[in-house]
Amino acid sequence: MAHMFLSIFDVFKIGIGPSSSHTMGPMTAARRFLDELKDNRWPHAANARPAALTASLHGSLAFTGIGHGSGRAVVLGLCGEDPRTVDPNGMDAIVAGVEASGKVHPQGHPAYRFRPAVDLVFDKRNALPGHPNGLQFAAYDGDGQLLLRRAYYSIGGGFVVSAEELDAIKDASPRQADVPYPFAHAGDMLDMAAASGLSIAGMKRANEEASRSRAALDRGIDEIWTVMSACIDRGVSQDGIMPGGLNVKRRARGIFNQLDAQWQRNELTPLMANDWLSLYAMAVNEENAAGGRVVTAPTNGAAGVIPAVMKYFLKFNAAAGPQAVRDYLLTAAAVGGIIKHNASISGAEVGCQGEVGSASAMAAAGLCAIMGGTPAQVENAAEIALEHHLGMTCDPVAGLVQIPCIERNAFGAVKAVTAASLALKGDGTHAVPLDACIETMRQTGLDMSERYKETSLAGLAVNVVAC
Repeated sequence: MAHMFLSIFDVFKIGIGPSSSHTMGPMTAARRFLDELKDNRWPHAANARPAALTASLHGSLAFTGIGHGSGRAVVLGLCGEDPRTVDPNGMDAIVAGVEASGKVHPQGHPAYRFRPAVDLVFDKRNALPGHPNGLQFAAYDGDGQLLLRRAYYSIGGGFVVSAEELDAIKDASPRQADVPYPFAHAGDMLDMAAASGLSIAGMKRANEEASRSRAALDRGIDEIWTVMSACIDRGVSQDGIMPGGLNVKRRARGIFNQLDAQWQRNELTPLMANDWLSLYAMAVNEENAAGGRVVTAPTNGAAGVIPAVMKYFLKFNAAAGPQAVRDYLLTAAAVGGIIKHNASISGAEVGCQGEVGSASAMAAAGLCAIMGGTPAQVENAAEIALEHHLGMTCDPVAGLVQIPCIERNAFGAVKAVTAASLALKGDGTHAVPLDACIETMRQTGLDMSERYKETSLAGLAVNVVAC
């Protein structure tokens, strides 16, 4: 994969909650293992047939995997389910069936023995060497002989790589991607915008259209927005308690009812814009916590920020149409690609600054762009938003993406709007370049104690005792 170009469809992936790295990633890894089982020829044992599977989760996946549904995700993946297409309403039944039968039977495979209580291990003692989010799968024949063992790493945002692929990423010297505007840094992006006269969305669009038609690109972006928007709509219509044992109540519906009543009465309050923004973000993250259908933006834990800012813009700008949404998401994806390329979007690697911080920077850039910002103002907006998330830890209570994550998305959205507004009031010149801010985030993440990186071993996770 060329390292200068991350498609909008890699940044925004349709999947399920509660976590891109801890739910979508393990499901995808399990499916990859099934594919390798199919392709393998067992040279050392010509007549061998895989009959039983095991799986182990390591590092951050082991520590917070139960709260993130990582084990369920592995079971679903070994049943052949895909995060993009699995029916959130049917998942419980599939998992219950495997627990009852002690078998998984993915399409195109024989049934394999897999007893989740025995064959799925949360290994908190042994981390895998490549990344904090490691998984290992093994297949055995009927006599218990090991046929195949594979390690995978869930590197954030639903991306999964093998150990070999991870080494290749680490060793790779950046190659120019085969796209017209191969910007790897924000500085390059601004230079190319100045030279071409194009907006950031325009350059990103040209890069995407190097490999797909304009119609296919627009269809794909529109589908992303449809899923994001539907997630907000579902979030504001659901009541009840979120799963996981913390007994956190859903609040979005109650807030929506209050705001909608004010809206119907034309009762404008000074907090109204802020309130709608926060509501939309919380609606998405409550859906995510409940395991619903969401879009990584750039991750599940930060999935509310980008949809909330767009929905808020549409709420208060009746004239805005589909093109504004496309330009917003293209601009956001351009910034997200730069952050992922030069730092990280994984809470297990750099804490929440890489998740909600990145999402806020992406949303700020997108909003600034569709409000008429120049490329320099757009880059400034992203920098302001990211700068004010630096050092933010990931310390989820009970390992669930609920406290502080749901409200934190609301604040990320508010910061994004504030950042876009500040940038639009200036002329684009500013003291800290976005590239310097991204590098600071990377260094801060390296310095951050593992206890604050999605392990639930410090912070709120230990000071708020789950009842």
